Amino acid sequence: MAEELTNAIADLKEKEALKMVQDRLGSGKDPNAILMDAKKGMELVGKRFADGTYFLPELIYSGEIFKEVAELVKPKLKGDVKTKRLGKCIVGTVAGDIHDIGKDIVVFMLDVSGFEVYDLGVDVPPQKFVDKIKETGAPIVALSGFLTLAFDSMKDTVEAIKKAGLRNKVKIMIGGGQIDEEIKKYSGADAYGRDAMTGVALAKEWLGVK
Repeated sequence: MAEELTNAIADLKEKEALKMVQDRLGSGKDPNAILMDAKKGMELVGKRFADGTYFLPELIYSGEIFKEVAELVKPKLKGDVKTKRLGKCIVGTVAGDIHDIGKDIVVFMLDVSGFEVYDLGVDVPPQKFVDKIKETGAPIVALSGFLTLAFDSMKDTVEAIKKAGLRNKVKIMIGGGQIDEEIKKYSGADAYGRDAMTGVALAKEWLGVK
């Protein structure tokens, strides 16, 4: 059943995937496990996109399916997560980049993991991140970017946070596309995450929660 859901999402079989999720939730299956199976499906989509089997329309469609799965699973997860929030996180896709699928998955995973998430959307200018840090006092900032031009925007955003005198008050993670250790150093961020689960693990580690 787990593999069937993963494959249904990877093969873009929307109705089948949603029915499987409803059936599994109805029979009392662990919502976290359902979400992980859905995420594996998204990872397969990502691989197919990377090797040229899928193109942008498929990538976008799979993101829509994942969002629908998330909407079904979320209420069940909320029951498991105490209303007390672990901490605040600001998330956004940096200036010049309008990719939101990866960001949306990170936002969702942080949310259901118990964080209070401020989603700034896409093509977010550096000053908007600075303003949100001042407004919320959030100790964690996650910068998302899929395009290579996003690397400069990430660097600019980190610089803007530094100039505002806030750099020592926040931990900054970056993620998306071709992000690696070199880009992390170039941007001045504290860490990079290969996927949403890494982002959640980093956030928990930085706030000292399990």
